Amino acid sequence: MKKNELKKMTKEQALKNVDKLKKDLFNFRFQKINGQIKSPSKISETKKNIARLKTLIARKHA
Repeated sequence: MKKNELKKMTKEQALKNVDKLKKDLFNFRFQKINGQIKSPSKISETKKNIARLKTLIARKHA
């Protein structure tokens, strides 16, 4: 996710994205266990995107 994409998001959109990314992360973990994941870097990238969105939500809340 790029900075300009994040700045354009509303708080509600960010919350929806966090939920979606958490579901994706859950699925990536199962794929990793089963040896089906093609790109393990997606796990850390997803975690970082969740953190970015949570930071954005906290800033918009304040």
